[in-house]
Amino acid sequence: MIEAEIAAVWRQVSGETLPSGAIGVTGSESVLPGPFRVAAAAAASIGVATHAAAELLRFRGIEAPPVEVDLRHAAAAFHSERHLRVDGQVPGEPWAPLTGDYLATDGWVRLHCNYPRHVSAVCWGLGTAATREAVTEAVAKRRAREVQEAVVAAGGAAALMRTREDWLSHPQGEAVAGQPLVDLRQTGDAPPKRLFESHRPLGGVRVLELTHVIAGPVAGRVLAAHGADVLHLGAAHLPRLDPLWMDTGLGKRSAFTDLTQDAGRARLRKLLTKADVFVQSFRPGALARWGFSPEELADEFPGLITLDLSAYGTHGPWRTRRGFDSLVQMASGIAAHAGLDQPRPLPAQALDHATGWLAAATVMTALRRAAADGGGWRGQVALAHTAEWLESLGRREDTTTGYEAGDLLAKLPSPYGELTYVPVPGAAPQWTEGTRLPGTDRPSW
Repeated sequence: MIEAEIAAVWRQVSGETLPSGAIGVTGSESVLPGPFRVAAAAAASIGVATHAAAELLRFRGIEAPPVEVDLRHAAAAFHSERHLRVDGQVPGEPWAPLTGDYLATDGWVRLHCNYPRHVSAVCWGLGTAATREAVTEAVAKRRAREVQEAVVAAGGAAALMRTREDWLSHPQGEAVAGQPLVDLRQTGDAPPKRLFESHRPLGGVRVLELTHVIAGPVAGRVLAAHGADVLHLGAAHLPRLDPLWMDTGLGKRSAFTDLTQDAGRARLRKLLTKADVFVQSFRPGALARWGFSPEELADEFPGLITLDLSAYGTHGPWRTRRGFDSLVQMASGIAAHAGLDQPRPLPAQALDHATGWLAAATVMTALRRAAADGGGWRGQVALAHTAEWLESLGRREDTTTGYEAGDLLAKLPSPYGELTYVPVPGAAPQWTEGTRLPGTDRPSW
């Protein structure tokens, strides 16, 4: 059954028919708990990305190994941040103390407070101190919608818990329902892209990554595992979630630049002139204020492949709203699958991880098309679109067995210490060194 769902996703990503038996699946969906088919989504998103890498190898004239997805390994990959260790120790809690679910007078609302500006938005919007007790008290006096809108208006990130029916009748839910899981289309004419000789699917391919948190960084990590030269571009003045960076930064170089300054924008423009791929997770329209809208990128950098990740997509009233995996689960009805008495999240940051793998598959498919036929290409994925896809997979009886990941884990030295991590399924030999310190490298190719 999972094989049929993988074939359907491959058609959405590539427009192609998946040959029978092209992707093998082993194991049981019971490795992850809950009624949602998270393990199936993990196998499907990982399977299509791995198949996209195999197709690139075949395009290079290299025989590709069989694509096999083990559900236990897929589950571990979707829990990669939980399995990470530094010198055998948990590297820290990735979630800030104020992040969490709060009970209002008429329901639940989730506040995302992992960045200082989000904490400030909660305090400003609700007129409260930055303690769990104070925020709990402030929320308890208000309606959930009032809390959500006050925090969002102050520049923060929040979502009230909705039923599935409420989401489908909401203007943003209606907008999301009309969009595909993956949108890949040609942006302009350009000569066929030259792939440098390599035994790796993405050997010689330059990927510029402007992403944060999980989904975008997972996409870059997968591309690096298949041989790409991935340069993550951040900024020294912006906050970082170090445990997540240690997990998703494997195989990448890291540099800083400041896009609020002319020099920083000039540096980005120079990097894009030699990049093959640009992966970014700014909110829709955010880069346009600096001259890097999709139209401007297509005109100035013909042949560039861009991949845009967002929370709610590029259509609807929430297209520019800040969003994260847990917030989309609340908004879309996933967290309310068992009723409104208490939020019940997915057993993994599944929307983030699946979207990241789908993004990587889209990039590799676009590269193959660009190498064969030329042109610039733009792919779009969104957490809310992934949530709709997960819903479409149906539900399962919760017969959880769990899994052990010990024999799957690998180790690499890094500036942080020895990293224990989950290797990317289906990619070999992966990386030669662990995650680098942020800003270690020069912003150049």
